Amino acid sequence: MPPSLNSPLDMTATPKPAARSQHGDGRDPWGKRGGDAPPDLDELLRQLRQAFAGLFGGKGKGRGGKGGGKGGSSLPVYLILGLLAAAWLFSSFYVLDEKERGVVMRFGKYHKTIDPGLRFNPYLIDTVEIERVTEERQYTAAGTNSLMLTQDENIVQVPLTVQYNIKDVKSFVLNVNNPIGTLELATDSAIRHVVGSTPLEAVLSEGRSQMADEVEIRLQSYLDNYGTGINVIDVTLQRGEPPAQVNDAFDDVNAAEQDKDRLIDQAEAYRNGVLPQARGQAQRIIEEANAYKGQLIAKAQGEASRFEQLYAEYQRAPEVTRQRLYLDAVQQVMQNSSKVMIDVEGGNNMLYLPLDRLRGGSGPPQLSVEDRQRLAQDVLREVRRLTQNSGNARGR
Repeated sequence: MPPSLNSPLDMTATPKPAARSQHGDGRDPWGKRGGDAPPDLDELLRQLRQAFAGLFGGKGKGRGGKGGGKGGSSLPVYLILGLLAAAWLFSSFYVLDEKERGVVMRFGKYHKTIDPGLRFNPYLIDTVEIERVTEERQYTAAGTNSLMLTQDENIVQVPLTVQYNIKDVKSFVLNVNNPIGTLELATDSAIRHVVGSTPLEAVLSEGRSQMADEVEIRLQSYLDNYGTGINVIDVTLQRGEPPAQVNDAFDDVNAAEQDKDRLIDQAEAYRNGVLPQARGQAQRIIEEANAYKGQLIAKAQGEASRFEQLYAEYQRAPEVTRQRLYLDAVQQVMQNSSKVMIDVEGGNNMLYLPLDRLRGGSGPPQLSVEDRQRLAQDVLREVRRLTQNSGNARGR
């Protein structure tokens, strides 16, 4: 028994096309083959036209009914097209403020870069990427999961903050798929390079400002090489921290460093207090020595000059000069003594001169120069007399 035409096993049999209906009854022009026949295109358009006509006030009659003409359904379609055109125009106009710049892509290809103002770009034809170029943005790298090695092979964490803006909106939008992610990776690379060439003491204390400058320069170089269009404004490095596992040891080291600095400051203060005093005392001793030196030199020069003058006088009158020198010597000795006792050799007599009474007290003598000379001559004569008496007594 041959298979039926509706059987799925019939791969060759095809139905004959039926004649197109002349009465507009909407039947399939290829004939009905049951419930799986495709819908009629004309019927679909007619139903869509009736639906729009009913929406905008039409009666929605079929093609064979009364009032069903071509002009009854064309007006709502034009109205719909007009509304769509107005919506398209409205979507094509937009405004950019002073902080924004736009990159126009026409059919997916770069077309132009637009500045602030009222702009028109055909909707569905042009695509506009808008970025706020003058706004300062901030990226903070906490450093909690990024351990870095310093130059002296110590592990440290260095949090930092990067402030940046967009200097080239075209490069920012088109050159790099993810410019913010590129900024993060470039920042991590730059800080690791700088920390790796810096000792731990500089990372933890006074070297952060210089490190921040180096990171900023290196980061900007990376971003320019990648063509990201990002401008780095400032890089701020916070104080480096050791890992949590060795934090106590680092605290002990910091405490020791602080104690060392404190002791150094105390020693500096003591030195600053002692050195000026020692310098002052040394200068005073030097000045006193110079004064004493000048005094001795002047005295020696005076004595030499006096001796030369005395020698000249001695050559002219030797006896008078000797007598004068003797009297001056006796006078100088008498001035420094309050009592003079003369013991004559071989005799029992002792001469006593009360010079303290002659002076009128313990002070210097109150006699005139002539009186003192006369007294000295008397004493000299008495001494000679006693000496002669003693010689005579020994002769007998």
